[in-house]
Amino acid sequence: MSCFNVADYFIWLANETGSFISNLKLQKLVYYAQAWHLAINDTPLFPEDFQAWIHGPVIPTLYQKYRLFGWQPILEDANPELSQEVQEFLDEVAQEYFACDDYELEQMTHAETP
Repeated sequence: MSCFNVADYFIWLANETGSFISNLKLQKLVYYAQAWHLAINDTPLFPEDFQAWIHGPVIPTLYQKYRLFGWQPILEDANPELSQEVQEFLDEVAQEYFACDDYELEQMTHAETP
């Protein structure tokens, strides 16, 4: 499991629902998935680490993969390969945060303690 598997799920969900997902929003959703998993299970969901950037938490390798989209929506097919348990977990995270826009998520990560 890597951050890219989690990102694929959120990109797939955006495609399925006709939602807008930028690189910024993707980073924040992946961040909240990791945070929830650490809080609930006391273990990380994936091994990659976040860095504190001006717009909030970022995984540099994930950022690099999608940077060509800039502030535009990520238009890419995704086929997440996840266990049922992980997909159900990410569904819960999505229920909480997916309707938020990029700016809201950025503000939330700036207002909260890591």
